[in-house]
Amino acid sequence: MPAASVTVVEYREGADKVSEARKLMGRPHSDDVVLRRGVTGRLDLYQWWNEVRNGDVGARRTVQISLLAEDHTGPVMTWKLLRAWPTRIAYGLLLGLGEEVVVESLTLTYERLELE
Repeated sequence: MPAASVTVVEYREGADKVSEARKLMGRPHSDDVVLRRGVTGRLDLYQWWNEVRNGDVGARRTVQISLLAEDHTGPVMTWKLLRAWPTRIAYGLLLGLGEEVVVESLTLTYERLELE
């Protein structure tokens, strides 16, 4: 799930009469998001990752993740990852004798989180 936080900066002037530091708001930070799906044969996620790997600065996108209602009538909540781009692509183990589904995962980093 997407997560974001704001760092805390502790600041104290040398002439302060109390020894406690003041707590100030620092920079916001967004945690990476990992998307997973069974391998479908589609290359869209790989192509996006390849654009980033090749240095395309225009490869950043807005990604929407929607949580659907149980009856699938519409989204209950939507997370928007602004200026997102993939930092890692990975594929699960290829076991010929197993019954597991091969999973494709894409790690995204982004600059800002918004909710709808």
